[in-house]
Amino acid sequence: MMFQGLRTVIYHVPDLAKAKAWYCAALNILPYFDEPFYVGFNVGGFELGLDPDMTNVSEGSNVEAYWGVDNINEAYKSLKEKGAREHQEIREVGGGIYVATLYDPFGNIFGIIENPHFGQAT
Repeated sequence: MMFQGLRTVIYHVPDLAKAKAWYCAALNILPYFDEPFYVGFNVGGFELGLDPDMTNVSEGSNVEAYWGVDNINEAYKSLKEKGAREHQEIREVGGGIYVATLYDPFGNIFGIIENPHFGQAT
């Protein structure tokens, strides 16, 4: 099979230092790759990349990725406390799966999902 699943989501950010600081706080981890041209975080075996190149990119363009969480209520609250703004509130989408989206401080949509049917990456 060609596709193996989500590996990397890249957000283009106008201020890499501020974005790195916010994501360090929001995810409670440090980047594994940290250069002036790109910052990469390993989040449970998947990558969140921050790219300061805003060429042909508009703030909050159509990027939407969902990051798995153990408790969506806690994650949602924590992200809002760290400066995220509501995009779509927590809602059940069936089968005990809950999703929500927020805007990060840079205008990107940051999705979270609590899915008891999908385990963590190893």
